[in-house]
Amino acid sequence: MAVIKKPLLMAQNIISGCVFPGDVVVDATAGNGYDTLFLAGLVGNQGKVYSFDIQDEAIARTTDKLHKEGLLSRVRLIRSGHERVADYVKEKISAAMFNLGYLPGTDRQVVTRPETTLPALETCLERLKPGGIATVVLYSGHPGGMEEKERILHYCSRLRRDTFDVLLYEMMNWPNHPPVLVAIEKRVHEE
Repeated sequence: MAVIKKPLLMAQNIISGCVFPGDVVVDATAGNGYDTLFLAGLVGNQGKVYSFDIQDEAIARTTDKLHKEGLLSRVRLIRSGHERVADYVKEKISAAMFNLGYLPGTDRQVVTRPETTLPALETCLERLKPGGIATVVLYSGHPGGMEEKERILHYCSRLRRDTFDVLLYEMMNWPNHPPVLVAIEKRVHEE
């Protein structure tokens, strides 16, 4: 069994340590529904997942996965850009997951962009409870992907150290723009 995990699996591994039954969480990019399904399993019947995507296909795929697993009631699927998180999520959250890039099997011109991702990430970080974590998996091998990666990394590198701890996780020897994981934990201030 491999100890070193692919960035997507590492993101789930990290998130599983901070989300518990009854929690509220955000999947900022529903995509194929895997992260939404994962989060719905963690929050239990009393929790809630807000799941965002701009594409009908992503909402349909996610709905299908949730329905098959009997977890649809735990999720609020929102066909809207993640930059509108503040319009929907009013409560504190335990986690947020971003899986950036494009939806596999669809139009590769429909991609996440830093102009929408950064405000969404900022809102999620504001909403994070102490000890909560946001993960961002960055794919840079598509048009605009390198710019988004650079802007997200720059933003995260400038987060206040007294408020957040930021982890960068990447596979250095993978070819062709491997995914990069950024995990941001809101610090717990001891009194």
